[in-house]
Amino acid sequence: MDFSKILTDYPYKTELHAHSFPVSSCGDFSAEEVVKVYAEAGVDSLVLTNHLSPHNCDEGVEHYLSDYYKALEAAEGKLNVILGVEMRFTENSNDYLVYGVSPEDIPHFIELIPYGIENFYKEVKNERNVIIQAHPFRKNIVLAPEDSIDGIESFNLHPGHNSRVGIGARYAKLCGKLVTAGTDFHHAGHQALALMRTKEKMKDSYDIASAIKSRDVVFDCSGHIVIPYLY
Repeated sequence: MDFSKILTDYPYKTELHAHSFPVSSCGDFSAEEVVKVYAEAGVDSLVLTNHLSPHNCDEGVEHYLSDYYKALEAAEGKLNVILGVEMRFTENSNDYLVYGVSPEDIPHFIELIPYGIENFYKEVKNERNVIIQAHPFRKNIVLAPEDSIDGIESFNLHPGHNSRVGIGARYAKLCGKLVTAGTDFHHAGHQALALMRTKEKMKDSYDIASAIKSRDVVFDCSGHIVIPYLY
């Protein structure tokens, strides 16, 4: 197989899963620092997927979006910063990545945190978004109902967690779900470990959702190419 042609055909690199401090208290880098390390890594687009959960939702919409706006300002002329969300509800420790969102969605998302993924999916699912269960095979995570997610993050390469990516990839194939890959960036030296490559540059959150749903993507895991849909 001519992998050089794949790189030529899918030249644009996007990070689908990254966090910044202080909105994600588990992160080590400010929004401006996240932009800097990803620009240096040669990434074209960066989706900032900060946590929105029972632990920080009381901080409010302005606080949640503050890092996104700081990243936007820092990224001007360097790369595209895109809004995503990593949701957690009160029902368990599961996380869900939502793409195809705008700042105007965040107040409603906060309101839905007490009611769980099944209600969230019914309330917010539309033709322009995609809802992905993040790292579903980590310890203390349970699989979401199949009719309440569009896909799974089968390739989560956070070095500090065992996301059991092989099991995730097999599960996605068996159930026919969409799959994504992301670094789950929090800490120094971990940037750009898992990227999505596309034929077109990703400009906004709706482009991200459309690309994921198209299945016309490849994953770049530190230079190792993964073709996710050979079945």
